[in-house]
Amino acid sequence: MKTLVVINACVREAESRTLRIAEPVIAALGKSYNVVRYDLPQMDIVPLNPRLYAQRALGEVPAWARGAASAIAAADRILIAAPFWDMSFPAALKCFFEQTSLFDITFTDNGSTCVGLCNSPKVLYITTRGMDISTGDPREQATPYLMALGSLWNLGELTVISAQNMDYSTPEEIDAKISACVAEGMAVAEDW
Repeated sequence: MKTLVVINACVREAESRTLRIAEPVIAALGKSYNVVRYDLPQMDIVPLNPRLYAQRALGEVPAWARGAASAIAAADRILIAAPFWDMSFPAALKCFFEQTSLFDITFTDNGSTCVGLCNSPKVLYITTRGMDISTGDPREQATPYLMALGSLWNLGELTVISAQNMDYSTPEEIDAKISACVAEGMAVAEDW
């Protein structure tokens, strides 16, 4: 069975509007994929610091990071669930990518430039945004980052499912936006 890597950066966990969209989509995809899941709020992920950087230079990488990088490189599909925070996504997700961007696992070089080693031809990014900011808006920096990382790692097409203006919507409007995004995600899951 093919593998789906899920990277969940929803810090609010059960209260997360993003997870309300992602969980039914993940469940649907779980019928076709073996799901390997990284729930970042439950992991002790820190940014690279001088000690970790020195260890990394010696080839000493935390076992979880090496395992996650290998899973990402081998994945047939990747799903990222992360809310819009501070014009991008939660810092834990950046730290996760920083720790799993490993030479000769997710990327290498050919003597003149970096070359990605990942196999996933498709990435699904599910997000909710409190403000009325669309994908592609200059204030929205999560998608450009994911596209750049995808270029480095050799990840394929990025599909974004987003609900926006959530902080300025009524509970009924929020539920309707979430339902619409779940339906969109289910449609993607049918032939993804």
